[in-house]
Amino acid sequence: MSGQPCKKEMLDHINAVSFSALEAQLYLNTHPCDKCALESFYECNKMRNKALREYATYYGPLTIDTATASCSDRWNWIQEPWPWQEGGC
Repeated sequence: MSGQPCKKEMLDHINAVSFSALEAQLYLNTHPCDKCALESFYECNKMRNKALREYATYYGPLTIDTATASCSDRWNWIQEPWPWQEGGC
């Protein structure tokens, strides 16, 4: 079945890869020469950026960095409900 992906599932995935990228980043602060950790960070960050762009395409940007993915004909940054508003998350 094709169509629009589930918003909650996309947010859950973004949270998971964001957490992994942050954990790798924090580890690298104290272990900057760990090549395996650095590769893990790059991979998690790549997955996070891809997920943020995909989310922005369907539901609007979560960060200003992905605003252009959903604002092709007009500025849509503030058109979606905020997370604390009904219909936000």
